[in-house]
Amino acid sequence: MAKKILIVDDQYGIRLLLKEVFSKDDIEVFQASNGKQALEMIRTQQPDLILLDMKMPGMDGLELLRRLRRFDVRTKVIMMTAYGELDMVAEAKSLGALTHFTKPFDIEDLRQAVIRHLAS
Repeated sequence: MAKKILIVDDQYGIRLLLKEVFSKDDIEVFQASNGKQALEMIRTQQPDLILLDMKMPGMDGLELLRRLRRFDVRTKVIMMTAYGELDMVAEAKSLGALTHFTKPFDIEDLRQAVIRHLAS
């Protein structure tokens, strides 16, 4: 059975690129452009891993991660950010984020991290 990932990013281009990358790895990819959409997708699709943008309009990545942890402590989360806010990264890790990638990231490094975490 294919693993499922959810890409949560307000930038369409990032979602499209990551969907293309992971579709080649027999990974089922879902997308959400904001936190509200992501919560609904998490409930209906139950992804194995979430790639979560830190900064989005409305509900940011940290708030989404806080809400997710209220009902699901096991889903794996990797944060993505274009910003170097170490306090936000530290809080995300305290909420169980596995790691973070700063944009622009090396797509192959991110791909390998996702595959590694899906296998563990």
